[in-house]
Amino acid sequence: MKKWLSTLAMICAAMFAFSAAPVHAAEEAVLDRAPDNADNFASLQHGAQIFVNYCLNCHSASLMRYNRLTDLGLTQKQIQDNLLFSTDKVGNTMSIAMRPDDAKAWFGASPPDLSVEARARGKDWLYTYLRSFYRDPTRPTGWNNRVFENVGMPHVLWTLQGIRDARFETDTDEKTGEKAKRFVGYTQVTPGTMSNVDYDSAVADLVSYLSWMSEPAQQTRKRLGVWVLLFLALLSFLAWRLNAAYWRDIK
Repeated sequence: MKKWLSTLAMICAAMFAFSAAPVHAAEEAVLDRAPDNADNFASLQHGAQIFVNYCLNCHSASLMRYNRLTDLGLTQKQIQDNLLFSTDKVGNTMSIAMRPDDAKAWFGASPPDLSVEARARGKDWLYTYLRSFYRDPTRPTGWNNRVFENVGMPHVLWTLQGIRDARFETDTDEKTGEKAKRFVGYTQVTPGTMSNVDYDSAVADLVSYLSWMSEPAQQTRKRLGVWVLLFLALLSFLAWRLNAAYWRDIK
């Protein structure tokens, strides 16, 4: 019996250590809260425009078709005139011409498909990530990121945000003597075409669009879910009263 208890204790300890590691890693990255623009069609349309102009060159969205953007209030004529490349059609998926082998050779890894990236990473992660690039001459692309250190992706929005350097300080642990870098802020080297407030707003629009693209029916699902819960609540009340009436005269 003692042998079984000790084995069970070791398994529980291993499971706890395994589950605790990702939580600790997540706590190290301080994420900013992304604005919620899910019901703002103007924001989503602007985010779609940014996505097509800056992201769709390297990243595909193979689960999304251009004509689905009509759900955002755009007409097929507007999609064709403003969001399509010359060889694309409104019914096509958002695919790219770059081959995976070429992408791996240029960036070290093939850029991921962004169809459901917002569901995989989370809106807050994407919002913080796209605002955390800084210049790093030691990297092949010349850029680095505080949220995703040594990322292979260059800062494709740098013309909007401008060029920034990150400032770090070195702290020494009094017990172990180990040294670690601590981020203290950014230094703006050259300005971008947008102010900091406008850039944050543009990134919020892009992230909102990525979130919408990951599940275009999410707002419909949420509204329908409210009515389903109300119906179930009413049905439960009627069943409760019917049950009480049925057993009232039975002793």
